[in-house]
Amino acid sequence: MGYVLEDAVKKFLDPNIPKWGPREETIDPPFIPQGEDRDPSLPGEGLKRHDMLYIGEGCNRIFLIKDGKTVWTYDTGAGWELDDIWMLTNGNILFSHMYWAAEITPDKREVWYYKCPENTEMHAIQPLGRDRIAYVLNEEYRPHLVIYNKKTGETETDRIMPYWGIGGTHGQGRRFRVTAAGTYLMCYLSGGRVVEFDSDLREIWSVPVKQPWAAIRLKNGNTLISEEADQSVIEYRPDKSVAWRLTQEDLGEYALIGTQSCVRLDNGNTILCARGDNGRSAQLVEVTPDRKVVWAVKDWKNLGPATAVQILQDGGIPENPGECQR
Repeated sequence: MGYVLEDAVKKFLDPNIPKWGPREETIDPPFIPQGEDRDPSLPGEGLKRHDMLYIGEGCNRIFLIKDGKTVWTYDTGAGWELDDIWMLTNGNILFSHMYWAAEITPDKREVWYYKCPENTEMHAIQPLGRDRIAYVLNEEYRPHLVIYNKKTGETETDRIMPYWGIGGTHGQGRRFRVTAAGTYLMCYLSGGRVVEFDSDLREIWSVPVKQPWAAIRLKNGNTLISEEADQSVIEYRPDKSVAWRLTQEDLGEYALIGTQSCVRLDNGNTILCARGDNGRSAQLVEVTPDRKVVWAVKDWKNLGPATAVQILQDGGIPENPGECQR
């Protein structure tokens, strides 16, 4: 394979991995095919194009796809929703599940588990080095920025972030990222803004976006944002001018339903994920900088909705903020 996570991916191919982990054994498998197998007329190479981790709201199964096949799954049980996920360089998988988060090994052992406090939700999680993680807890009018040390068991930071938007916890915030510069990039879904804060939570950059779902600080210094209401992707320069935009009209016959997060690949292409409305549209599209669709996945027999993917062949160490453009 020859990529950063090559050794990590190999761990998931061990024939001794149990079919069900300890937590999985206590639940009913939630995955039920919602439609047909892959449409062979779609551009690209189907699931062979990218090795990836794949998750989606409404389908509580984590998929690891390699060489076009699902080689490993993990069922998380009833309840919403899988929003964010990382394969780490040691092979562990860190993910958020709205009301809880966990880190599991390739052989499905749970090495860390966190249950959100009552009346809070978590929609984003990010590794910071080997031992620390960052996440945001949605709480009505009071989003919490939390930095936790798994090694020491200590919460190093728990601070109330500025808030814009209507009341309610679920729609408050979505994707949150610590950037390579150590700043904080926050999507206020109901507030209609993407805001960058410094380490003291002072606003240093922002743009108005109708319903921002995910924001990524790219290696070129621009910020890539997926917008849920208009189902578009917009790349902003530091001066807030638009460098690039992708709309559903650009996708033509490959238009998506229920778009969520996006990924900028090392080759400059962009992947957009979508819930797909229970089989009505594709789950993934990949477009070139000139907006040509080079890959589309509509496979409702083997996969569920797509909220987020981690493309495993791309460069970047997941534990280093800013190295993975997702």
